[in-house]
Amino acid sequence: MYRISCFILFDTRFSPAFVPEIKGTGRYEDLRMEKRYLQLLAREYPNRQAALCEIANLTAMSSLPKGTEYFFSDLHGEHKGFSELMNGASGVIREKIRIQFQDVLTNPQQNQLANLIYDPVKVLMHQTKYLNWIINQIGRDTNEWMKNTIFYLTQLCRSVSAKYSRVHVRSKIPHEYDYLMEELLYPGQDEGRLEYGSSIIEAVVSSGLADTFIPQFCKLIRSLTMDWIHVIGDIFDRGPRPDRIMEELIEYGDVDIQWGNHDISWMGAACGNRVLIANVVRMGISYNNFDCLEDGYGINLRPLSDFASEVYRDDLCERFLPKVLDENVYDKVAKSLSAKMHKAMAIIQLKLIGQMVHRHPEYHMEDRNLLEHIDYEKGLYKYNGITCPLTDTNFPTVDPQNPLELTQKEAQLMDVLAASFAHSEALQRHVRFLYSSGSMYLCMNGNLLFHGCIPMNEDGSFERVEVDGEKYAGRALLDRLERAAREAYFLPKDHPDKQKNVDKMWLLWCSAQSPLFGKSRMSAFERYFTKEKALHEEVYNSYYRLSADSHVCEQILKEFGVDPVHGHIINGHVPVRQKDGENPVKADGKLYVIDGGLSKAYQAKTGIAGYTLIFNSHYLALAQHHDYISHPLSKPESDDMPTLQITQKMDKRILVSDTDAGKKLSQRIEELHLLVKAYENGSFVERAIAAYPKTTPSLHMETMEIVR
Repeated sequence: MYRISCFILFDTRFSPAFVPEIKGTGRYEDLRMEKRYLQLLAREYPNRQAALCEIANLTAMSSLPKGTEYFFSDLHGEHKGFSELMNGASGVIREKIRIQFQDVLTNPQQNQLANLIYDPVKVLMHQTKYLNWIINQIGRDTNEWMKNTIFYLTQLCRSVSAKYSRVHVRSKIPHEYDYLMEELLYPGQDEGRLEYGSSIIEAVVSSGLADTFIPQFCKLIRSLTMDWIHVIGDIFDRGPRPDRIMEELIEYGDVDIQWGNHDISWMGAACGNRVLIANVVRMGISYNNFDCLEDGYGINLRPLSDFASEVYRDDLCERFLPKVLDENVYDKVAKSLSAKMHKAMAIIQLKLIGQMVHRHPEYHMEDRNLLEHIDYEKGLYKYNGITCPLTDTNFPTVDPQNPLELTQKEAQLMDVLAASFAHSEALQRHVRFLYSSGSMYLCMNGNLLFHGCIPMNEDGSFERVEVDGEKYAGRALLDRLERAAREAYFLPKDHPDKQKNVDKMWLLWCSAQSPLFGKSRMSAFERYFTKEKALHEEVYNSYYRLSADSHVCEQILKEFGVDPVHGHIINGHVPVRQKDGENPVKADGKLYVIDGGLSKAYQAKTGIAGYTLIFNSHYLALAQHHDYISHPLSKPESDDMPTLQITQKMDKRILVSDTDAGKKLSQRIEELHLLVKAYENGSFVERAIAAYPKTTPSLHMETMEIVR
């Protein structure tokens, strides 16, 4: 997209005569900043006509309906499930088909169209079987089906694009088909134009373009249905390919992420935190997810394999057998070797955790120093008045006199792994995206988004947490911890604060005072080595209980500057046990907990495959996911889309002007009016636009970004 500023010459003179005009507005405190800002604005709008034209454009855009926001949480590497939800817009496309064609198509035909939009390439690759089914059902040949299909896609695309400007729709159309698709979408009512549209469809089919045209049309519909995506934490771990989810999010672009503790763990590993390097490797192996580590991120696991095979040669490592869920059952690494590698990393991580605890007594996490509380002669674990036998007493690399010291081979192994993480181009690119598009929390359009909790005391007050000698609570705590997370990655290696912030990434991963975790302990290692239930218990922060009270939610919303009357808190982290009757909507509609178990590891507990929260111009709705399966091509009429439940209808349709983006547009309009006044009173000299291309849209890229 072109920018006007590329085609103008600008006179930087600024008249003192304009100063009282601006000063009277009370919008600017520093006149120098006023001057500089208006100079920059005039570079894009070099004369009164250009500014007035943009005012008209932005005013028109403000009257459009609000785009649809989608809220996902706790994806946990389930790339296939996430792709299905993305492609089907969590059931919204199916619902729009029902509304559009309920009097034209049967339910099986509607499902057929939805499935085609969901995965057109797969369908058309198997079109013989697929079209045979169609011919048997409706008695028409292939070409006739393709013509009808393009017609239906056109009608549906007109419906989903109605809330957007033509400029926005044009930006989404594939370049190779921009003319054909735009002509179909905006046909006009003249009879000749209608015949023209039919001739375009006829030409596409007769020329053999349908096999590529239809998938591109389906892609356009999908992209226009989902305006913005929020991912409320935990993209990584458990599921097989979080790296593919990251690639899909990067490609989509219109996305923000509220970090979860599993995301922070990988971000910390990319920063060089060796505890977290050991952690993500251990967790990957524990779920038999070697593809993500080796193929996705190029992590060299051969030294670990060799080390584990040698050290634990005669150890069955039965408590460390990997969890085999679905597709990872066919992983090429033998279970016996995976178990040895798993145990090797667990012991190394325990040593590194103990070192971290000693290095930072201010973390108050002595209970995580498991190895120094073991009686190695008797095979007992002793801590805080509890003594229990160990389920595994084979520690060939642990020196009872100095249990936290890495052996030479363990140290060499960690050096290799650290180098792999540091030099993984794919991982570093994904982590940079997590930083650029992510944050600890987000306030947007009346909603407060965060992954875990806001640490609270039993009395409902915000818990004060010490960070570098200062205490923080509520919003200030999350802001301070976000700063630490960013400095961990972006500070130069030789900066004096670099390492302490890198260490804090482990704190964010598993501390009781971490807003991303918020439980008394992460008892994974106690579960490895003991059967004592008291040691397995993980006590939740008071937030998780108190947040069911609408008054507490209002208090939290106020703390973050969100309207407590109409606002909502949206978070994940804790799976909603739907099969036990638990409701994801809590606190009289103030709180939405949308971790419903997209991860297969949790579906036995939740009874479903997670939730998507959908916020459009008419309502808030929850899409309840079924246990996703690949759409069977032998039954293209099948319906596997999520169940949609409207939870709140809006009193009136929400327009762009009602959103945060609308406020920015309104501010821009006010600024442009000031610029117009400056041109009118001669404070700024108008300039012509030289060589302005006729194809240049009137809306600028930054404005598009605001609206989207």
